[in-house]
Amino acid sequence: MSPRSVETNEEMRAQSRERILAAALEVFAEKGYHEATISDITARAGVSRGLITYYFPGKQRLVDELLDRYLDGVAGVLDVTGTPDERLAAIIDAILHAAATTVGVQRMALSLVVNPATHPLFAAAEARMEERLLTLEDGLRELFAARGAEDPALEEVLLRSVLEGVIFKTAVYADQYPTERIRHRLYAMYGLPRPTTPLLDADPPPVGRMRASRAAD
Repeated sequence: MSPRSVETNEEMRAQSRERILAAALEVFAEKGYHEATISDITARAGVSRGLITYYFPGKQRLVDELLDRYLDGVAGVLDVTGTPDERLAAIIDAILHAAATTVGVQRMALSLVVNPATHPLFAAAEARMEERLLTLEDGLRELFAARGAEDPALEEVLLRSVLEGVIFKTAVYADQYPTERIRHRLYAMYGLPRPTTPLLDADPPPVGRMRASRAAD
């Protein structure tokens, strides 16, 4: 049997890392940082403990990688083109879609933020991404200035506060959260044309009482 090529080995290593990260995300989202163990992640990923520690020597390295990817994605929402209205609509859609389709990441981040013992992990990730996150803030302010806002800085804070609240609620209530209705309300709030296609494939849930206990079912 001929030896594997360098490209094949690199591909297998990349697949192993992604499998480990996916398993770690599931475990962290379910159990939280402190309750999760490397053994849990090993079992979920279906790999040896030695392979996990080869790529990620400790839980913190796993969290660092997951948070860096998450925050990099958040910062990247500004990389859209078009008119100011088109860009604002695209940013809203990107955040809502990410919140609805990456619930595990949101729950992991939320668990780190609210626990005083793990909040420094999230703060450290934000510090690593500080330059890009500041660019995001400045970009949003420039966007609102281009739309003629009287106070672009205040509009930037308001939009981020609303979207961060959406992320929090989606993490807690998952598919109970009325993402599509919230999307339409945000479009109306900013005077954007009504969206003509759904953001998500599934039909939006009816607006009613959301129960966090059901979100974990």
